[in-house]
Amino acid sequence: MDEAQRFAAREIAQRYLKTGNALGWFEALYSQADEDTSIIPWADLMPNPNLITWLDRKLLRPQGKTALVVGCGLGDDAEELAKRGFDTMAFDISRTAISWCQRRFPSSSVSYLQADLFQAPAAWEKGFDFVLESYTLQVLTPELRSEAIRHIASFVAQNGTMLVIARGREMNDPEGTMPWPLTKMELASFQSLNLHEVCFEDYTDDENPLVRRFRVMYRRRMVDL
Repeated sequence: MDEAQRFAAREIAQRYLKTGNALGWFEALYSQADEDTSIIPWADLMPNPNLITWLDRKLLRPQGKTALVVGCGLGDDAEELAKRGFDTMAFDISRTAISWCQRRFPSSSVSYLQADLFQAPAAWEKGFDFVLESYTLQVLTPELRSEAIRHIASFVAQNGTMLVIARGREMNDPEGTMPWPLTKMELASFQSLNLHEVCFEDYTDDENPLVRRFRVMYRRRMVDL
């Protein structure tokens, strides 16, 4: 992912934000890309290495377990979870992105759906044993994040697990530009939604330039308080 890609995405996002449409730019970005992955900043055409590292060291037993990928993009993370044995569903607000996933993986066992996080089906509430939120929150404006966190948390089943991967910053650091790094206080909101923080990793990955990451594992309590 280079700065030229990010700049192009920011330009599209800003056009939509100025009209009060904070989510419309996702579909615009994918449709304007016209299947040129170099236009999509986060389209590495491989599973997120920060997810792979976590999965490889966790002794998960995915057989018979359901997984949901939030903002799935072009589907590589969803395919990885399915390959490891999860019954996987993945959604994105962009209809073009979902069609792209289906063309990339025509024989996939993943259920790819176009859906708006903020208007997710009621049947998804507490419906998934594993929920992956990777890089979606950091491309939402700060005004949308608290509601997005509430919706994402709602998908985790009783005794289910959620993994969040995002850029990180300190509270007194500049907010920067999209993708906006998150703070530990923002992520702490998940704990107020009956998700117990199991592990919080604060590390620097090997992206060029180096990027500070937060990788957080949560688990829903067996009985909501």
